[in-house]
Order: sequence, then structure tokens, then C-alpha cells
Amino acid sequence: MSSVTPDQPRRTAGVADGVRPTGRARPRVPAPRSGEAPRGRAPLAVAAGVAAGWAAVTSWLPVALVLGLAQLSEDAGSLPGALRAGLAGWLLGHGVPLETSAGPLGLAPLALTALAVWRLTRAGVHASRAIGARGGRSPRQALTVAVAVGIGYALLGALAAIAVSAGGPRVSPVRAGLTFVLLGTLAALVGSVRTTGVSVLLARRSAPALRDGVRAGLVAGLLLLGAGAGAAGLAVATGGGDAADMIGAYRTGVAGQAGITLVSLAYAPNATVWSASYLLGPGFAVGTGTAVRTSEVSVGALPAVPLLAGLPRGPMDGLGAGLLAVPVLAGMAAGWLLARRLARVAAEERVTIGWPALLVPAALAGPVAGVLLGVAAAISGGPLGGGRLAEIGPVWWQVAGVTTAVVAAGALLGAAATRILTREAAPRRGRTGAETARGTPDAPGRP
Repeated sequence: MSSVTPDQPRRTAGVADGVRPTGRARPRVPAPRSGEAPRGRAPLAVAAGVAAGWAAVTSWLPVALVLGLAQLSEDAGSLPGALRAGLAGWLLGHGVPLETSAGPLGLAPLALTALAVWRLTRAGVHASRAIGARGGRSPRQALTVAVAVGIGYALLGALAAIAVSAGGPRVSPVRAGLTFVLLGTLAALVGSVRTTGVSVLLARRSAPALRDGVRAGLVAGLLLLGAGAGAAGLAVATGGGDAADMIGAYRTGVAGQAGITLVSLAYAPNATVWSASYLLGPGFAVGTGTAVRTSEVSVGALPAVPLLAGLPRGPMDGLGAGLLAVPVLAGMAAGWLLARRLARVAAEERVTIGWPALLVPAALAGPVAGVLLGVAAAISGGPLGGGRLAEIGPVWWQVAGVTTAVVAAGALLGAAATRILTREAAPRRGRTGAETARGTPDAPGRP
């Protein structure tokens, strides 16, 4: 007869009386009811709104501070004016043109654009974590978060346009909303894709040649931009006396001159892109009917802007002509890094990398770098009022085309040369190792 009664429930087999199981019992968590959000997760609208608002505030405050310093003088400048000017500069940094009495102002400071993009990327990260989508590898969640952040950011941009138009330059709220929703969605998508782990899925499902080509193209593009930054910095340093005289001509005191200097630094990335376009060959314009190229420099009267103090005085000649080889060297460096990386992977996995696996990514590096430099050229220019200054910056399609051809040729040359030199050196090391194992005539090995 069984000893188990209703008052004495059955014990688990193998567990003695008075002995507790070694494992800790897990508490049972009740499943959430249908239609109820899991605990600890914020609603999508709240998470996206807070993330977009914080991104807007952290990218607007530095602009308001810098422009407030630029306006500061003995009898000018006020807190409301600085706040309104900060909103106008914030909109301009996102690519929203301002309609002024002197004409349209659409030359966006790319330093502010980079700051806004970074904050929006972090907004996508924070919103994805807040709704519990971290590591979920769901493309739908990543896209939903990005769109929600973009919509919230667009509302803030439209409100800023209305506020600026009330007492300053005219700004279209519709144009501001469309620009902000596009920029906010794309930038937030980068953060949400990385946080949710979708980027890992995309990398695994893409072809190896495509991944290697994108990586090599980005490296070549960044090398070109780095060369442009170095050339622009050298040019401004050479004309530093003229730049200092231009800053001193503004009778705004020390604080105002500091603000003007910071405004000039905000346009330093623009000068970097223009300098890279100059090295590539297409050059750029500083007004209607002007051209700044290695073979021609034709400019008229320029505004007293410190950043323009480093413009070349004439065509490039002498030792300066050696700078024309910089774009080709950047492509060769990208091809060299590509070949070295593939050789290292082949050695680790003990496989042989054929010529197609090397040359296809090297050829793809050209279009990738062309897209990168073309987009940078497109957003680096714009009007600076009406009249002569209605056209400033490079022509994006010319920059993209030249970059594609130059980087592709350089990457193919660098990758092929690295592969040939590496294969010539490898048999020599192999023969030396074999001779050591077999022994030499002077020191025969053991049988």
C-alpha cells in the first residue's frame, strides 16, 4: 500500500529527507497578458521621443553658445537673439536653407552636421535598448525604431523652423520636416541596426567580395579625406597672417572673435572635402564663374572669411605637383591593406585565395570610395547669399567619377603588386625551411 496520502505529498525521487537540492529553485514568472507590454520596457513612442529630443538638445546647445559668442559685442547681442540664432544655425547644419535679405543661405557647416548625425545614431541605440530590442536581430524592430526617431526629430525641426521664421530668416517648416525625417531616420538606423544585431546578419549574408570591397573603399575614401585635411591645414597655416588679420577686422571684442574663430572651425570639414576635390582634379568654386583647380585658379573678390585665407594663388607647379599622386597612393594603400588581410585570413584558414577573390574587391573599392566622396562633395557646398556667392563648393558628380576611376586603378595595382611580391617571397622561405630540415652538404641531416 502506498505511503503517500493527501496530507503527505510525494517526494522527489533521489532526494533524502532533510536534504535540500543543490540547485536554486527558479521563481516562476507569470507570462504577460495579451496586449500588455513586458515590464521594464518603454513604449516605442516614449523611447523614440525622448531619444530624439535629447539628440536635438545636445546638438543645438553648442551652436547657440558659439553663435552667441559671435554676436557678442559692446552694444549688440542678447539672450533671445542668441537662442534664435542657435536655432537658425542648427537648421542650417542639417542642410535646411535660410532665406535672408541677402539671398538664400545654404552652406551647411559639416562639423555641426557630424555632431547631429552622431547624436542621432546614439538616439537609435538608446531607443532600441529602451524597448528591449537589444540583440534581437529583428530587421523590423530596427527599422521601426529608426522611423520613430526620425518622425520625432522631424516634429522638432518643423517647430524650430516656425520659431526662427517668427523673428528672423524665413525657413520652410515643410522643408525642415522632410530634411529632418530623412536625416534622423538614416542616422538612427545605423544605431538601431548595430544594437539589435542586424548588422551581423547582413554581414553574414553578404558575399565576401562585397564585404572586402566595401571595407577597402571606405579605407581609400578616408585616406583621401585625411590627405585633404592635411593639405587644407597646411594652406591655412601658410596664410595664417591673413586669417588673423581677417579675424581682427571684426570689432567684436575677444569673445566675439573667439566665436568667429569657432564658426570658421565649424566649416573646417567643408574645407577638407574641397581640398580633397582639389587634389583629385575637379576642384571647387568659390562663386559663380570661378574655379580653383590644380591647373587653374580664377577667383574674384572674396568675403573676409578666415577659412578662405588658404586659397591657392595660382596653378600648381614645381614640387607641389607631386600632390597629384596622393589619390593614386591612397588607392594603392587600400589595395595593399586588402591583399595583406586576405593573405592573413588564408594563412589562418589554410586555404588559397585566388586572383578573382582579390581583384574583385579591389575593383569594388573604386565605386564605394566614389559614392563616399560624391556624397561628401554634395553636402559640402551651397549658396552663401545671392549674386556671385550663389555657387560654392565642388561638383559632386565630377568628384564621384574621378574618385571611382583613380581609386579602382590604384587599388588594383596595389593589391596585385602585393600579391606578386608576397608569392615571390614565400617560396624562398619555404626552400630555406626544407633545406634546414634535410640538412645541407656541409652539415648532412640524419637518415
